[in-house]
Amino acid sequence: MLFSAVLAGFISGAGLIIAIGAQNAFILRQGLLRRHVGLVVSVAAGSDILLIMCGIVGIGVLVNEWSLLMQVLRFGGAAFLGLYGLKAAWRAFRSSDVLVSERNASNGSWRRVLLTCLAFTFINPHVYLDTVVLLGSLSTHYAGDAHWMFGLGACFASVVWFSVLGYGARFLQPLFASVRAWRVLDGMIAVFMLSMSAVLLINPLC
Repeated sequence: MLFSAVLAGFISGAGLIIAIGAQNAFILRQGLLRRHVGLVVSVAAGSDILLIMCGIVGIGVLVNEWSLLMQVLRFGGAAFLGLYGLKAAWRAFRSSDVLVSERNASNGSWRRVLLTCLAFTFINPHVYLDTVVLLGSLSTHYAGDAHWMFGLGACFASVVWFSVLGYGARFLQPLFASVRAWRVLDGMIAVFMLSMSAVLLINPLC
């Protein structure tokens, strides 16, 4: 019973985080650049674990009641994704100059990377709806220790996925040896971010 709960939590968590998202796109790009990979993986996984455990202990019920907060996050998230999307579009048009400057950037920019990673995680209302509310609701199907094992499985899925995404991106580097490949990647990120921003602005969260 406990093993099945862990497996169910792992599958549920993986199903939510593996889907293409703004956070995943950011981590993939950092992995390709090999810049602060450990930082972004740790922050993403640690934040996910925090949110998952909030859902397991029942905070998802409160999230559903915080309609004003969710609306603030909705429009704030839309603005952030829109700005990042425009930045990615600018990189796509100026990819050669931007890529050189990014590869030669000093390690002092870790603070900016940290803040960006945190923003992708917490200024996204769907994170709370999917991770806290949905996983929290699914965990109620299990009682006693199995309830916590479900959460453990979801947390493990998060750690595995972000580690594979961040550290595994280096194996894709041969595909990104040319400036054109980076231009295509940033162009795709721009379209994705701007589309997500539009979705948040147009569609109500509930």
